[in-house]
Amino acid sequence: MTLQQLLNDRVSAALAAAGVPDAPAVLQPASKPEFGDYQANGVMGAAKKLKQNPRELAQKVIDVLDLAGIADKVEIAGPGFINIHLAPAFVGGRLDAALKDAKLGIAAPVRQKVMVEYSSPNLAKEMHVGHLRSTIIGDAIARVLEFLGHDVARANHVGDWGTQFGMLVAYLVESRKAGEADMVLSDLEDFYRKAKVRFDEDEAFADTARDYVVKLQGGDAEVRKLWAQFVEVSLEHCEAVYKKLGVSLDRDSVRGESAYNDDLPVVVSDLRAAELLVESQGAQVTFLAEFQNPEGEPMAVIIQKKDGGYLYATTDLAAVRYRHRKLGLDRVIYVVDARQSLHFQQIFTLAKKAGFAPADMQLEHVAFGTMMGEDGKPFKTRSGGTVKLIELLDEAEERAFALVSEKNPDLPEAERRDVARAVGIGAVKYADLSKNRTSDYVFNWDSMLTFEGNTAPYLQYAYTRVQSVFRKADAVDADASIVIAEPAEKQLAVALAQFEDVLANVAETCQPHHLCGYLYNVATLFSRFYEACPILKSEGEVRASRLQLAALTGRTLKTGLGLLGIAVNDAM
Repeated sequence: MTLQQLLNDRVSAALAAAGVPDAPAVLQPASKPEFGDYQANGVMGAAKKLKQNPRELAQKVIDVLDLAGIADKVEIAGPGFINIHLAPAFVGGRLDAALKDAKLGIAAPVRQKVMVEYSSPNLAKEMHVGHLRSTIIGDAIARVLEFLGHDVARANHVGDWGTQFGMLVAYLVESRKAGEADMVLSDLEDFYRKAKVRFDEDEAFADTARDYVVKLQGGDAEVRKLWAQFVEVSLEHCEAVYKKLGVSLDRDSVRGESAYNDDLPVVVSDLRAAELLVESQGAQVTFLAEFQNPEGEPMAVIIQKKDGGYLYATTDLAAVRYRHRKLGLDRVIYVVDARQSLHFQQIFTLAKKAGFAPADMQLEHVAFGTMMGEDGKPFKTRSGGTVKLIELLDEAEERAFALVSEKNPDLPEAERRDVARAVGIGAVKYADLSKNRTSDYVFNWDSMLTFEGNTAPYLQYAYTRVQSVFRKADAVDADASIVIAEPAEKQLAVALAQFEDVLANVAETCQPHHLCGYLYNVATLFSRFYEACPILKSEGEVRASRLQLAALTGRTLKTGLGLLGIAVNDAM
């Protein structure tokens, strides 16, 4: 049981015993050390509801609150807050158990089959900065859920189907005839641009492209082979980005729009059989009363166009059905930008109405804002063009290499490159993940690469400080108990004991910035502990205990950063 759950259960039981059975404990970590380690604020609301004096009710709760062996002091503060001071021996015992466990004492939850859908680029172009947020937010969520013990599947729902692929296949054929295919495909952006120019300016080429679309959709073996080759090259570009970015997507994660192509007519017929489809201006449409237009009328969701073509909605419905009926998933998390919020609300509603997903299947849209440039507009190149993601990551490494070389010029170049890779990529990822994902944020090299404040370099450096302690320590007793005596020890120890609660919160809310804030707090508290409580200069049990506290800090920082997809080095 997590620390928060344990205290919450005890306070809730005390509220019930004091005559308030349904009142929430409203338990939270204390905002300041002088307020204890946790505060229970539920008495205030309960007293108001019962029209009782809150301090008197708080005293009744404390009188029956069983925290024996858990807290050494419980007190009433202000108008009725209950401050809980955890017993040092209790906290030390939890940390001792965490040190002995490969997963830092984190217990497995009720196991769910979860899919996280993220990244999902269109294969017609190279990945650009617009794909960054989905890729790293989704990867962090998948890592946390997996670490906690859930059965996690990653889904890269790539755009590998549609009318544009007829144009691209036609241009690929034309380029190969001219002996230029390899050169052209080395730059997918340029490839797409040139194909589009040919399509717009040459009617004969456009007719050929349309013919290829028909053949592609009809299953023509030769066209499918060409299409598959184009998809392969595109995926290789994606994989190069994923490798550099350090995300856990691989080829097995890819299940593109094309995988659902054969099921789309079945989706239409099933919706019709369920009396959820009507014909409107030649198109097959469903009207959802749950969503209304400005005139107060039910909004229309087009399932099949007048010309027989399908839309994203059709494919997404087929995917939901596949994920329920074939994969048996309990929860599906879609990490897609906030502009698609209405689309997903409609799809989830319709999928459950149609029986494509059961009522208890969790379908969640994890929305996020936009990465902005210094001008407050979506991030672009200086000329206003799209920034290729691979080029952004290359620049991150080069900037970090210059920074590392300046700070530690004596380090061999190979080691500086290794550190720069971790620092540069980590800085880009952390700058994003440390923000509330629903907010827009401004991309700024200087702020993300600084070694001060809530940044990846600061946390990576904090980890190396821990490692430097052990490089200087001659002997370490790995079985020593953690004995908490000083205030700085207590604050760090309580924070370390809260790791499981933070991960549970991230798993529930899909908000990685809570983990970032937690790690920053741990690093800050370790710095205070390091200054206030000498480690190597202390002796005996005190020295052994402080080394154990440092060891758990290092493991927590490394584990937490790893769950964000950020690497650490033993030295910087």
